[in-house]
Amino acid sequence: MNKKQLIKRCLVFDDASETYPFGRDEYKDTVVMRHKSNNKWFALIFYLDKKLFINVKSEPEIAALLRMQYPSITFGWHMNKKHWIMADPMATPKEVLDEIIKRSFELTAPKKKCK
Repeated sequence: MNKKQLIKRCLVFDDASETYPFGRDEYKDTVVMRHKSNNKWFALIFYLDKKLFINVKSEPEIAALLRMQYPSITFGWHMNKKHWIMADPMATPKEVLDEIIKRSFELTAPKKKCK
């Protein structure tokens, strides 16, 4: 899987947008996937030592289970280690990758207002 394919997996949601907020050379290829409506991040797509990764938000209990079950899922790089996980998109099963992206999107979505 390449970066464009990974971005496409994140853009399946109506409220998703692809942004490039980091101008420095070392981070110019870093993509922040955000909600259009609240500007919150739900994924960070980046290269670490020339290898592609994605950070996504997760519930701490689920994150712990995923890290135990899949060697390709670890603590989120450069993020809150309790709430973010990092996945190697080449080594993580596609259905797991899609599910963790979806869950991150849901966790960061705008809160529904109570009437």
